[in-house]
Amino acid sequence: MAAKTEMTEEQRADRHAEKMRKKKAAREKIMATKDKTGGLLIVHTGKGKGKSTAAFGMVARAIGHGMKVGFVQFVKGKWETGERKVLEAFSDQVVIRTMGEGFTWDTQDLERDRAAARAAWETAKELMADESISMVLMDELNIVLRYDYLPIAEVVETLANKRDDLHVIVTGRNAKDELIEAADLVTEMTMVKHPFRSGFKAQAGIEY
Repeated sequence: MAAKTEMTEEQRADRHAEKMRKKKAAREKIMATKDKTGGLLIVHTGKGKGKSTAAFGMVARAIGHGMKVGFVQFVKGKWETGERKVLEAFSDQVVIRTMGEGFTWDTQDLERDRAAARAAWETAKELMADESISMVLMDELNIVLRYDYLPIAEVVETLANKRDDLHVIVTGRNAKDELIEAADLVTEMTMVKHPFRSGFKAQAGIEY
């Protein structure tokens, strides 16, 4: 049986280059079929940390491209978050509407929570109708929908009929199936480990 001949570094480099050429050709063939542009309905959900953080990253990209963004906070209330301070520095491009009154276990008042959710939703619709705005972030809308503070059918119908050029991002765990079905992009954050379970409380720069 003949001994296996080891490849030289030059042969490995040649093989790698050929492999990458084939990959590039295949990718270019796929990309040639992708010619659509327009507004997307984006959902960030799941038990893992980072749903709103990832959405703020998209907002930062939009700001960098000179786009105007609307931001509606449905649940958390008027937290002094790092994201809010950053967005306030771009007040000419970002419209901030903090509508939530805190988490549901803080208010302990069903009708008050429903009223706050409705007010936030009406504000979100106003921002969606503003043609100068290219992106609307509805932070923690999924929490509102989970507790049925707003009719899911109404929300999905409104989002499905948004302007063709408008991007909408919805965050919060436990996204409803109807919203997931209507969305163009859905990302589920999976929790592997979380410092809360080791006794850490929320910290500046990490959670807010």
